[in-house]
Amino acid sequence: MISLDEAVTARLESHGQRFEVLVDPDAALAIKRGDFEGELEDVIAAEDVFEDASRGDRPPENMLTEVFDTTDPMAIIPEVIKRGEIQITADQRREMQEQKHKQLVQRITRNAVNPQMDDAPHPPERIESALEETDFRVDPMEPVESQVDDALDALRPVIPIRFDEVTVAVQVPADYAGSAQAQIRQFGDLEREEWQSDGSWVGVLTFPAGLQNDFYDLVNEHTSGEAETRIIKDEDDISTRG
Repeated sequence: MISLDEAVTARLESHGQRFEVLVDPDAALAIKRGDFEGELEDVIAAEDVFEDASRGDRPPENMLTEVFDTTDPMAIIPEVIKRGEIQITADQRREMQEQKHKQLVQRITRNAVNPQMDDAPHPPERIESALEETDFRVDPMEPVESQVDDALDALRPVIPIRFDEVTVAVQVPADYAGSAQAQIRQFGDLEREEWQSDGSWVGVLTFPAGLQNDFYDLVNEHTSGEAETRIIKDEDDISTRG
């Protein structure tokens, strides 16, 4: 369950009766769209249906049966959300908007590069600053995933940007290969790997291009800066970066 502070009210008015439930706002939107895949008990603040949630008043059981054909709260809660309206206060809306704005910046930073700077990652501060120059505003009632394309369209006149992946080959010296490769291989999709005769480990990974600096930091941390890395663009164009 979630806390009352995290919950919003979903309200349905039917048959002259009001029904309210307390639910996580993102989960409520997912349930309303029909794509919620979690456990209901994990995203509600009370296993109950109210007439007035703020006072804790409950509707008569006969009204529950008349409207929903059941008195089981866990069966009724999704119906209230699907058929009703999601109520949020101004403070809740502002908090949701701030949270989703941060998530959006993180998602763009993770995947975006600057095509005018040899596909170098954009720092989150640059994405944040560029967004402030646009008219784009995050919709707190929509998933972050569905807003990324609109945000990119707004950003392109302000900064050079595109989403991309990068493929990097890394060679870890034998002294670090045992522990380092276990950490490195989890960073992205491991395309191929090979243990060399000298005990060193070579791996080729693909991951979101915006994470390049994080990847190099990880490699350097676990190899004391002695690993070699190469960005693989194609068979004839391999640039070295260490």
